Amino acid sequence: MRGEDRQAAGLFSYVRLEERVPADHPLRSMRALVNAALSDLSADFAALYAATGRPSIAPERLLRALLLQAFYTVRSERLLMEQLDYNLLFRWFVGLEMDDPVWDATVFSKNRDRLLDGDIARRFLAAVLNRPELRKLLSDEHFSVDGTLIEAWASMKSFVPKSLPPARPGDGGDEPPAGAGRNAERDFHGERRSNDTHASTTDPEARLARKGKGKEAKLAYAGHLLTENRHGLIVDACLTAASGTAEREAALDMIAERGRGITVGADKGYDAAAFVAECRALGCTPHLARNTANRRSAIDGRTTRHPGYAVSQQKRKQIEEPFGWFKTTGGLRKTRHCGRALVEWFFMLTAAAYNLIRIPKLLAATG
Repeated sequence: MRGEDRQAAGLFSYVRLEERVPADHPLRSMRALVNAALSDLSADFAALYAATGRPSIAPERLLRALLLQAFYTVRSERLLMEQLDYNLLFRWFVGLEMDDPVWDATVFSKNRDRLLDGDIARRFLAAVLNRPELRKLLSDEHFSVDGTLIEAWASMKSFVPKSLPPARPGDGGDEPPAGAGRNAERDFHGERRSNDTHASTTDPEARLARKGKGKEAKLAYAGHLLTENRHGLIVDACLTAASGTAEREAALDMIAERGRGITVGADKGYDAAAFVAECRALGCTPHLARNTANRRSAIDGRTTRHPGYAVSQQKRKQIEEPFGWFKTTGGLRKTRHCGRALVEWFFMLTAAAYNLIRIPKLLAATG
């Protein structure tokens, strides 16, 4: 018999929010890991807030909501709050009940400086990996390092000479011609631009860079990852100004924190005599891909003859997987924030989100 298409809404729901989420939903295992890591950071959160005054939105809920933004590629915090208002799965993950009101999107802006000052994203990444059941998944001897460009939230039209005074309304200057609109066309042909003489008015910390020969130059930051070679989990991350030596400089900083007696795999861009010497001074064996194009490689047969070198060269390719996830799912192909500190904070949080996606599957596979 055909059912009736009733439009009347019920006044009450007799199903708990916990029961609406399937027992085998992937977010269940992720939520357990997130709650354990946030519990370890409770003292850090307490130090960031005053002991008196009106209670704020719990920072644990803010972080869970931002993780959902990375998991489901939500393009803005305002849209995230819209989803949180009617999406029961999002409410359950964040910790809101069915009838709890959602907060305004500006809450993120007001609390972000506090979380930045506490370096919470970096501590959260470390707390996720510091669980006893996860240590068996990580290698503490063999690592891979690489970097990528994160396009800045700034237009090439904002990249203007540093000596050019800011235009004021009504004084002529660089105002667009009448009728051109706020996004007037501009011809860059024949104009020499560099980071020494130009800067973006939208994001002054972004730098003009390109990934390789034949690639277009963009305003960007340089993101760097250090992964362990056993399962390709991210153990360290940072974000720097984009430059020709940024990848090697950031790699040395991350290697120095790992201690002595480790190996690090990397691509040909790291094959420089100074970088190899610094690695060996830190007690690290550089397993770098040899760059012999019209030059002599800094890696010789003393390194390549060992079987571990071939293994490192195979494992280092796993580091491209988190970069791909960052830019397709994590929303970092073009960042939505300005300023290096803020972009780095979200880069670190996205690294933790990538680990949370993979860890439950690895735990299930390894028993």
